[in-house]
Amino acid sequence: MAALRSALFGLPKGYGFQNLPSAFLVLSPAVVGRGCRLAHSQALNKNLEYISNEKIKLNADPKTLKLDKQPNKPLCIIMNWMLARPEHVMKYASLYLEQGFDVVSVSCSPWQLMWPLKGSQLVGADIIRFMSSNDHGPMVLHGFSVGAYVWAEALVFALKEKEKYQPVLDRVVAQVWDSAADITEIPVGFPSAVFPKNMFLQNALRTYTKYHLKKFHDAATSHYLRASELFHVSPCRAPALFLLSKSDPVGAERSNRSVHDSWVNIGIKCTWHCWDRSPHVLHYNKHPREYLQLLYTHLETHGLLTQPEKLRARMTR
Repeated sequence: MAALRSALFGLPKGYGFQNLPSAFLVLSPAVVGRGCRLAHSQALNKNLEYISNEKIKLNADPKTLKLDKQPNKPLCIIMNWMLARPEHVMKYASLYLEQGFDVVSVSCSPWQLMWPLKGSQLVGADIIRFMSSNDHGPMVLHGFSVGAYVWAEALVFALKEKEKYQPVLDRVVAQVWDSAADITEIPVGFPSAVFPKNMFLQNALRTYTKYHLKKFHDAATSHYLRASELFHVSPCRAPALFLLSKSDPVGAERSNRSVHDSWVNIGIKCTWHCWDRSPHVLHYNKHPREYLQLLYTHLETHGLLTQPEKLRARMTR
């Protein structure tokens, strides 16, 4: 059961540069290529990674996350699914890099998810601090699976100083939620994300997760519930695109519909697309042309599609 203990209390398999201790805040840029022009990636802290087409070294203040050089470009914040691989994140980041965006990729480890007071809530606070401290242009949120919960923790942090941070949330001009997972789906999705090929360990972790939610109500579950409630009445009112499928038990249609309906009721413009069959966080792989058309139509509606010819090139591949 060493793998199970490692996932819950230690370093998960594949622990990489994005999970380095916060002391390593200034790193040399890494050059990564994922089927597109070369992009330059560097860690801002153990959960935030900056990706750009520009070959520029950025230093982040450890407390405020203010960059020493201000790119002054539109920004996409990608809220990753659990244990997302860098090459898979880059597949989505490239969609925005081609349109002149820079990208911040946000990760949350299994340990940080299970212990929000010292984990996911700190990640959420870092997201808001970064958004507040830097002078980017318009911002887009593109979130996957448990990334919806981590963003909800960012909203919880922002509301603690609403006068300071509401203008930051108002700078978000579009949201995209792909396979968003609610608190009720944690026992379903969390084990399969940590142990995708080991049913025995999946079942063991699922049993433990249910126990964890009951045993640690004050330390964990109550915070999940608070974040979920706030996500349903989000103070970030940017128009949203929901991408999901009826066959996905993690990014379930029922919980996504609940958020969609709540947002519509408070005046958030929402676009809904639900495939009959498509795997969790793999809708782009399963339906690439339709996914691209939905995404780019959403961006174009809000004046964010600056290179339409690159869309056409992708659509004809």
